[in-house]
Amino acid sequence: MIFGGRVLSALVLAIAMSSSAGAQDAKVVPQSRVEMQLSFAPLVKQTANAVVNVYAERVVERRSIFSGDPFFEEFFGQRMPNRSEKQSSLGSGVIVGRNGVIVTNNHVIEGADDIKVALADGREFPCKIVLKDDRLDLAVLEIQADGPFDVVPIGDSDAVEVGDLVLAMGNPFGVGQTVTSGIVSALARNQISNGDFGFFIQTDAAINPGNSGGALINMNGELIGINTAIFSRGGGSNGVGFAIPANLVKVFVASAEGGGGSFIRPFVGATFEPVTSDIAEALGLDRARGALVTAVLPNGPAAHAGLKPGQVVTSVNGIAVEHPDALGYRLTTVGIGHEARVTVADHGKAHDITLKLERAPETEPRDERLIEGRNPFAGAIVANLSPRLAEELRMPTSSQGVVVAAVNRGSPAARIGLAPKDIVRSVNGVTIDSSKMLESVVAEEASFWRVEIERDGQIIRQFFR
Repeated sequence: MIFGGRVLSALVLAIAMSSSAGAQDAKVVPQSRVEMQLSFAPLVKQTANAVVNVYAERVVERRSIFSGDPFFEEFFGQRMPNRSEKQSSLGSGVIVGRNGVIVTNNHVIEGADDIKVALADGREFPCKIVLKDDRLDLAVLEIQADGPFDVVPIGDSDAVEVGDLVLAMGNPFGVGQTVTSGIVSALARNQISNGDFGFFIQTDAAINPGNSGGALINMNGELIGINTAIFSRGGGSNGVGFAIPANLVKVFVASAEGGGGSFIRPFVGATFEPVTSDIAEALGLDRARGALVTAVLPNGPAAHAGLKPGQVVTSVNGIAVEHPDALGYRLTTVGIGHEARVTVADHGKAHDITLKLERAPETEPRDERLIEGRNPFAGAIVANLSPRLAEELRMPTSSQGVVVAAVNRGSPAARIGLAPKDIVRSVNGVTIDSSKMLESVVAEEASFWRVEIERDGQIIRQFFR
C-alpha cells in the first residue's frame, strides 16, 4: 500500500472534480495506480446517516378453518377463534428533507400498522405515512421527532449516463447498513415490475432483499434513484438491479409535501403502443423507437394539441422517448399544470406540438350506488365511468358505461363472480347507461336474470334464477 501526500492530494482533487455541478467533462477513466487506489469512504461518510433502515410491522389475522361454516361455528367457533399475529418486514429508506421526510418503496411499508426507522448512528424513531402509491412503488414517510436530520440531496437523474460510477446503500438481509459499488448498466428499462410504472435505471451494484427503498448515489453524493427490484433466480444479487429515477422521486415528494391523499398523474387523452420494427418501416422511421398514437379522445389535451392516430411521439422537451412507458414517465415528471414540448413524427417528418398537462376530468358524475335487494348485483357498488374514475380503477381512460367499483364480501354479487372493473352492459335486454338506471332495472324483481358484462375487453353473458 502507498501512503503520503501524493495519494491524499489525488483523492482531494478527484473528489473536488466529481463535486463540480454539471461537470460532464470531469468524468475520466483512472489513469494510474494511484488513481485506482482512491476511496469512496469520504462519499459514504457524507451520506451514510441519511440512509435508514425501515422496520414495518403489521397485524395479520389467521382465520379458523371453521370460520364461515354455520354448523362448525355454532359448535366449535368459541373454542377455535380467529387468531392474530404480528409480521415484520425490513427495508431501507432515504432522508431527503431535514425535517425528517423519508422516501422508500411502497412494498416495504404496505399494510403496516407500525413503522420505525433506525439511523446509521443507532437512533430509532417512529414514522407516519404521508403518501404512498403502489403503482409507482413509492412512499413518503415522516419521522415523528424534531430535526434537523442529515439528508441526501436529490440529483438530476436525466444527467445520468451509462457507465457512471454509483453506490447502492441499504440494509440487505437485515445484516446492517451496507454499501456496494458499481456502474449504471442501462437506462429507461421497462417491463420490470407488475405495476404500471416502466422506467428504471439499471445497475450492477449489488442489490439484495432489504435494499428496497435504499439509495443509489452518484459521485457527487446525490440521490439518483431509489433501489427497487432485482432480477434473480435464487433471491440474491446477480448484478441486475433496478432503481426508480430521482426525477420521479422529486415530483412524488413535492406532491406529498403539497398535501392530498394520492399522487395524481397527468391526463393525456390518448392511447399509445410500442413502435415495432415493422411499424417503423411502414411509417418511414429510421429506428423502432417511440410511442405510436393509436387513439385520441375528443376534447382531451392530446386532441387540443393536434395529436392524431398514426403519429409517433419521439421526444418530450428534447429528451428521446424510447417506448410508451418512457412517455408516461416524461410527462409525469413535467407535472400537472405545466406544458410539455412534444416532438411528433408524421409520415417521416417531425414537428413539435405543445401539450398541456391536466388532471383527468370527471366528465360524468360518478353517482356511486350500493345495489340492494334480491338480484345478482346486490352488494355491488356501481358508478358512472369517466376518465378520472377510470384512472383511479386503472382502466383505459377511454372506458365508458357503468362500472363495478367494489363488491362486498359474501354478497350475492360476490357469489356470482362480479369483480371490480366489470362494466355492466345490459340486464334483461335493457342497455345500462347509468348507475341510476341499473338500480332501477334490478329493483324490478324477475324470475330470471340475463346479464351482459364486459371484462378486460371481453363480453361475458350469464343467466341467473
